[in-house]
Amino acid sequence: MSEMQLRGKSIAAVARDVAEGFFTINPLVLKKFDPEGFKALHQQLKKIQTEVRGEKFPMHDTLAIRGRNTRLQRLHSAISILEHSAKERRIAL
Repeated sequence: MSEMQLRGKSIAAVARDVAEGFFTINPLVLKKFDPEGFKALHQQLKKIQTEVRGEKFPMHDTLAIRGRNTRLQRLHSAISILEHSAKERRIAL
């Protein structure tokens, strides 16, 4: 199976860029994806989300808490957009 790419980056790199705010997922970007691409991106976004949640929580560092919550928010919104687009195209994730 060949690794799907988006703008010359692997799906894993795109998922990390989404978490860091360098790339956004929207329906126009997802038009190019086939069902396997949807599944791969969904899996990677969930994996990154689990990694971020698994990191040690910064109890007294408000900037680190804000950064963690921002990454989680970006990932959640990207997953929601991806799931909605997949539902519209009748792709089972």
